[in-house]
Amino acid sequence: MQAVRRCSACAKRAAGGLVQNQEVSLLQRRGAACIRYLSTSERRRSGVQKPGELTNPTHISLASQVEDLSHNSLIRRAASVLTDSSSSFLSQATLALTDALTDYSKAVHSRIIFQKRYLASVGKMSPSEEESLQRAISGWRSEAAERLNECKHYDSTWIKAVNLSKMAAEAAYSSGAHQASILVQTNIQVAQSQVEEARKLSSEADKKLAETKVEEIQRMAEYSAFLEGSEEREVHEAYLRED
Repeated sequence: MQAVRRCSACAKRAAGGLVQNQEVSLLQRRGAACIRYLSTSERRRSGVQKPGELTNPTHISLASQVEDLSHNSLIRRAASVLTDSSSSFLSQATLALTDALTDYSKAVHSRIIFQKRYLASVGKMSPSEEESLQRAISGWRSEAAERLNECKHYDSTWIKAVNLSKMAAEAAYSSGAHQASILVQTNIQVAQSQVEEARKLSSEADKKLAETKVEEIQRMAEYSAFLEGSEEREVHEAYLRED
């Protein structure tokens, strides 16, 4: 009976020792696996790859796609910024040119008004009145010439702004920023329409000025003929008085 008990106790101790050995072995295997995992992860982060170790192609493909999308997004944003800047440049250049053309037209019309007044009063004015009108005509002539120089200057700037906006629209379209491209093209059309209208007004002013110059030549010719006729009459009357 005692022998049986001793055998039973020995069996329990043996079983307990077997369990402990199995647990230690399991822990050792788990520890080795963790070490291998950490080592592999570290090599991946540092860019070192063990010979024979495979890299997941899916991860590389996704990373490349994310990088490509990021670059495309940045390019589109840059193109949008470019279109905004070119549109601002075009807007300012258009405003400067249209204002210069408008001021030129006003100066020309003012000159025409005083010139017509002078022509209508030739031979009927006092010397002071004639001098005053001549001074006004000269002043508006100088004003128109100054405004015309501004028109030439701003016209050159405006053309550059239009060309820059066109290039910005093309760049935006090619980069995928289609909405920005459409917007800047619309701005170009509006600017061209505004400048065309201002140029039309200045052309009409030039036309009226040319007509006034022709009228001036005719009126002064008539006045000269009148003076010559008056002198002849005076000479003739003086001759008759002498007789």
